[in-house]
Amino acid sequence: MKVAQLGSGTPEIAVVAGIHGDEPCGVRAVEQLLDENPTVERPVKLVVANEKALERQVRFVDEDLNRVFPGNPNAKTHEGQLADELVDELSGCFAFSMHSTQSHAEPFAIVNQVNERATSICPQLPVQAMVETSEFAEGRLFSQIETVEVECGLQGSETAAQNALRLTRSFLTAVDALPGDTVGRDLPVYRLVDSIPKGEADSYEVFVDNFTEIEPGDPFAAADGDTQVATESFYPVLMSSYGYRDVFGYAAEKLDVVRTSSAAD
Repeated sequence: MKVAQLGSGTPEIAVVAGIHGDEPCGVRAVEQLLDENPTVERPVKLVVANEKALERQVRFVDEDLNRVFPGNPNAKTHEGQLADELVDELSGCFAFSMHSTQSHAEPFAIVNQVNERATSICPQLPVQAMVETSEFAEGRLFSQIETVEVECGLQGSETAAQNALRLTRSFLTAVDALPGDTVGRDLPVYRLVDSIPKGEADSYEVFVDNFTEIEPGDPFAAADGDTQVATESFYPVLMSSYGYRDVFGYAAEKLDVVRTSSAAD
């Protein structure tokens, strides 16, 4: 784990990259911030988490880091020990964690709960939606540390790396670490309600777009040509053919639209 800091003092804000080693977009953003070394109005901790996985360009070394928090210093896995170290490093901080996905090109935010801080910060970010994980938060970073996660774009793409830097700057402006104003937006809010399993197969297909409502009777995915049809309406989130081993993604319900104005208003 690599830890650096912008500004002096004890940080209450942290930017986290490299939770998954095959998602380098956030690392690029952190490296560029360090190169620029901007003057900050609040100190900011910068963390590149899973360096071993990043070096190997794999999601994880032993197990998914974002499924094992809070971790254990005596764990037998690299990620189990790293999770414990990261929770300790981020203690007392509000964290911003960057990811990328195989399912959706446009950035969106993921939070543990739609609370006052989430509804204040997320509409100031250049994202198209906010997703509450609800019961699916176990083992993730924000189950231990108050965190806004962002999916920056498609995994491995240059656009995701560019989005990561833009999102990070917007976050740091929203929390008054960087000077300037953000642009407020009306942000739809979703809550995950179920996972969508997929059985063993040689090939998978997804027929739907994320955040677009699926009606009962609509085909939404297939495994080896065996089509799955919706029995009730839902909004697909993080749906992809090969993004996850055991699930296509998640079914969500639409909660509301958070309406806000710019931070300067």
